[in-house]
Amino acid sequence: MEFRGAHILSVQQFNREDVDTIFSVADSMEPYAHRLRMTKVLDGAILGNMFFEPSTRTRVSFGCAFNLLGGEVRETTDVKASSISKGESLYDTARVISGYSDAIVMRHPQVGAVAEFAKASRVPVINGGDGSNEHPSQALLDLYTIRKELHSKGRGIDDMHIAMVGDLKHGRTVHSLSQLLMLYKNIKFTLISPKELRMPEDIVSNLRNAGNQVIETEDMEKGLSDNDTVYLTRIQEERFTTKLEADIYRGRFRLNQAIYTRNCQPNTVIMHPLPRDSRADANELDNDLNQHPNLAIFRQTDNGVLVRMALFALILDVTEQIDDSSSKVNWYTEGRFE
Repeated sequence: MEFRGAHILSVQQFNREDVDTIFSVADSMEPYAHRLRMTKVLDGAILGNMFFEPSTRTRVSFGCAFNLLGGEVRETTDVKASSISKGESLYDTARVISGYSDAIVMRHPQVGAVAEFAKASRVPVINGGDGSNEHPSQALLDLYTIRKELHSKGRGIDDMHIAMVGDLKHGRTVHSLSQLLMLYKNIKFTLISPKELRMPEDIVSNLRNAGNQVIETEDMEKGLSDNDTVYLTRIQEERFTTKLEADIYRGRFRLNQAIYTRNCQPNTVIMHPLPRDSRADANELDNDLNQHPNLAIFRQTDNGVLVRMALFALILDVTEQIDDSSSKVNWYTEGRFE
């Protein structure tokens, strides 16, 4: 794809070469993301961060990524704080905010809303999540993490086995990651969920039509065996009609040290897009795994900054200029990313 000036709305935009390009640029961002050097390549540029649904990691890491490239961030974090609450259309909002910004990241609870917004925008728009549909930058950082974790163990993405666990019906992170993995060869998917929260049938069909093996099961312990990666998700309470409906499934599938040791391979990577629900009745990923060397959830969040810096550098066409405006940092940063 042509990255310059492009919207990033869906993982279906990418081929494998595109993903390799993003990951190569992300690798080059490490000195800046790890505060070894700083760059002002986006000095004067403004990011419009528009989040109409709750977010911590996605919102803050996109803002951080833009800041680390030297740009400034303006945020809208609630529909009630915007003119949409007064009846303004997405079209009008897009026309206005894109006049104030050089790039926009948007999260919206409605499927397709970000794509609709992008049609009217005068600057590139990145989808930060649209309802239960897609979350392309999360899928990219997840895949980037998988690549790095497996590489450290002498393996690659082709031919890997991955178990996805939890609310696969509403989890946009697993929807996007599954579709992105179709760019790779001979992936085995084990989809572990209650039958009511199964992966959407169209995604399962696409996975199988692409030549991948797909196993669907409600038996978590059986499904955890023989995987390179286990990717857990929380019950997406906000996608249910009532909290009571979500509570039916909360805590159904949990991973702790004992279950991991009993069922997983010794080098199985543990991932989760976060936030993990640590309440006693949920606790899908137990704190007793916090020091486990294969727990990659915080490496995931660090990698999110690298990938999002790469997306900004590509769509704003500054990848060749980053080092030209770089310098050493002046503050203490040692050991943070070890």
